[in-house]
Order: sequence, then structure tokens, then C-alpha cells
Amino acid sequence: MRNLPIFCALLCSLIVLSCGEKNTNNENPSTTNVVENTKETSVSNGVIMFYGTSLTAGLGLQQEEAYPALIQKKIDSLDLPYQVVNAGLSGETTAGGRSRIDWVLNQEVDVFILELGANDGLRGVPVEESRRNLQAIIDAVRENNPDVRIILAGMQMPPNFGRVYTEDFSRMFPELAEDNDVLLIPFLLENVGGIPELNQRDGIHPTAEGQRIMAETVWQVLKPELQE
Repeated sequence: MRNLPIFCALLCSLIVLSCGEKNTNNENPSTTNVVENTKETSVSNGVIMFYGTSLTAGLGLQQEEAYPALIQKKIDSLDLPYQVVNAGLSGETTAGGRSRIDWVLNQEVDVFILELGANDGLRGVPVEESRRNLQAIIDAVRENNPDVRIILAGMQMPPNFGRVYTEDFSRMFPELAEDNDVLLIPFLLENVGGIPELNQRDGIHPTAEGQRIMAETVWQVLKPELQE
């Protein structure tokens, strides 16, 4: 992507910020709200769970501006029988996601969008450790519902930990998708990352317009699954 070098540089400068954001985000739905919202979902509707980081939670924006809420609007416009649950948590790592997955899966999930790994990459977590955690999450979701459809959102990292790490990290997502026969969004921030006007002042979290572009990126993969 043409703007990836700029995006990578911004990511490098925000490692410290990312490490602390898990405790400072008060503008987005908490895990408690996720569980309550899930319980309120009509039994006649399938559940689509977005499980991820601040990118999914919509850090700095209203909940309705985050891409999962925009996906819900698309679903409603087509009168499809699905309810979106936003289980994004700012600062979340693959280890944190693995530790809370059983609690979040308090009911059967029909479509599971997994968006984790970005904070691992920012902190230099070994790729194999991230891979194990993502695999464990996939396994737990399938144990909860063997018929679940899983979509894995890919991410790219700056080269601050070296070319080998960066390349191994990028390959992790398509390899996991292939090994587990799940769908892949190659790069969640395609056409958003590194574009100043599509990101907030921190240079890394998308604006409302950036979230709309992300919603389109996700929708290209998700829509065919919902219409089958």
C-alpha cells in the first residue's frame, strides 16, 4: 500500500501510547456491555461477534461510528437476520483475548470476526506466541459452535523489530486462515492507514470516515457469507 511507510512510522512512535490505552478508554463499550448486549439479542437472529482491539472498539469515537455498528446498518438495510456484538477492547493483545474468550462466548456465535494482533506487533511479542494465542481463540470459538463461520482480520507492522519479524508477522494471518480454513481480510486498514485525514490526531486510530472505509473492507468479505 502506498501509504504504508507513513503508517508504519506512526505506529512506531505510538508503542508507549498503545501499551497504556487499555486503561484509559472510557468512550467505548466494555466487555460487560458486550455480554449484556449479547443476552438481549433476539433468539431469532444470528450473532456476529467482532472480537478485537481499539480499532474495533472505535477509540475516540461514538459507538455508532465504529465499523461494527456501521456493519449493523448495512445488515439492517438488507433485512438480514443478524445482530452485531462489538467485543472490541482498547489495548487488547492476543493473550488478553485468549484469557477472556470463554467468558465472552456466553451464547452461540454464528459469525466471529477476529481482529487481534496489532498490539502484539507494537510490543514485539514473538510471532509464534501470538500465533498460539490466535489459534487457541479459533479453537475455543469452534468448540462453542462447530458450525461457526470465522473471519480473520490481517494486520501489518512497522519494521522497528527487523525485517524478519515484520515479514513473519504479516505471514501469520494468511497462514492461520489457510490452516484453519477461515476467511481472511488481508489488511483491515487498507486505504486508511497512513492517510492523515482518515486518522485522528494520534495518527493511528481512524476517524469516523476511516471507520466507514474499514466497514466497506470488512463488508466485502462478510456480505457473501450472510447472503448464502
